[in-house]
Amino acid sequence: MDAEGQQSFREFLANRSSALLRTAVLLSGGDQHAGEDLLQSALLKVVGRWNRIDDHEAYIRRILYRQQVNRWRLKWPRREVVVAEPPERKVAGDAHATAELRLVLMAALTRLTARQRSVLVLRYFEDLPEAEVARILGCTVGTVRSTTHRALARLRSRSPELVALTGGEPGWAARKQDPPGGSPAGPRPLDPAAPQETRRPGGTTYAEASP
Repeated sequence: MDAEGQQSFREFLANRSSALLRTAVLLSGGDQHAGEDLLQSALLKVVGRWNRIDDHEAYIRRILYRQQVNRWRLKWPRREVVVAEPPERKVAGDAHATAELRLVLMAALTRLTARQRSVLVLRYFEDLPEAEVARILGCTVGTVRSTTHRALARLRSRSPELVALTGGEPGWAARKQDPPGGSPAGPRPLDPAAPQETRRPGGTTYAEASP
């Protein structure tokens, strides 16, 4: 890497490393140390080709996702989850209720599949539009939507404590959904007691991204 590339790399880390670490920690199920290791490994993969990458952040996010999927596939022994500070989202209630919700949320994320967790982290915690999530993960927008619906349904069925704490759908999930045209749509709060529509594009399969 030349001097210009080194300067660009340092500036990128100064501006975006905190956001990328939040993503890595969430992908690691709230384990701060595992998230740091995941991000460090991803950065080592890009430093030698920095000058040849057009979109550095999207490229690193794809590596984070790919590496974590590979780790889950190896079925590493489940480590004790150390709950880290989640992304900057406000939660109503006192400090005790907020801390309890964080613990429950991290535990709930560990019950999702690798694909489901990655989509929810990018979609709701990183607040990325569906098209951007699809680009990062190397899949279609329809796959992002169907995976999101399945992930939220799984949270409702397997994490009743999360539903109880939030009074229904988790607050970060009861948000706007991008319509096909890409413009904001109205809020779509989900009632866990009501039947939910699941969009499954015919024949669509999840394509894993490779850096």
